[in-house]
Amino acid sequence: MNIENIEKIYQTTKEKVVALSEVTYEFKKGKFYAIMGHSGSGKSTLLSILGCLETNYTGSYKIEGKDVSKLNDEELSKIRMKKIGFVFQDYFLDEHLKAYENVMLPMLINSEIKKEERQEKAMNLIKKMGLEERMNHYPKALSGGEQQRICLARALANNPDYILADEPTGNLDEVNEEKVFTELKKLCKEGKCVIAVSHSNEIKKYADEIITLKGGKIVK
Repeated sequence: MNIENIEKIYQTTKEKVVALSEVTYEFKKGKFYAIMGHSGSGKSTLLSILGCLETNYTGSYKIEGKDVSKLNDEELSKIRMKKIGFVFQDYFLDEHLKAYENVMLPMLINSEIKKEERQEKAMNLIKKMGLEERMNHYPKALSGGEQQRICLARALANNPDYILADEPTGNLDEVNEEKVFTELKKLCKEGKCVIAVSHSNEIKKYADEIITLKGGKIVK
């Protein structure tokens, strides 16, 4: 992933708000990146752009040499499905589905994964997270830390190269925070690129590079 001179401006009824300005960075596979900064510094906006969720910006954004800004909605959807896995602070698990069924969800739109393979793949991902005994539980029967690790398994469903995490430990205690950061670090060692927004200083123990934003700009 490469971003160059990214600028994002929000127009309110009274003024223009610069969310990001002149942001340039290269994200490499096999590394853990922590994006830090105070509220309003542009962290979530940057993550939305990297996740191809926000497309109204100026500057250059390339994924493996492909210019994202020139892709249509269908092409962007394919990039998100195959290349990017998302982990959110609030989990967003379907309370009516068991853990392994939640992990299967992203596979339903991936024609490259056969129907008969989905359940086994989901269960293997849950085992990888150390939650083999919880795969048949519904979200309400899982702790916050367990729910987040199920979310991480879900993010890996289509074997993406990039994992984007928005405050993945924001709702967790110290013990579960450590477990989630440890799992994210393991993924880097497997060759994936992990980019996580966090307010927690604990992330510094795991990150290979720390990107600090202030007023929409990267500060040294």
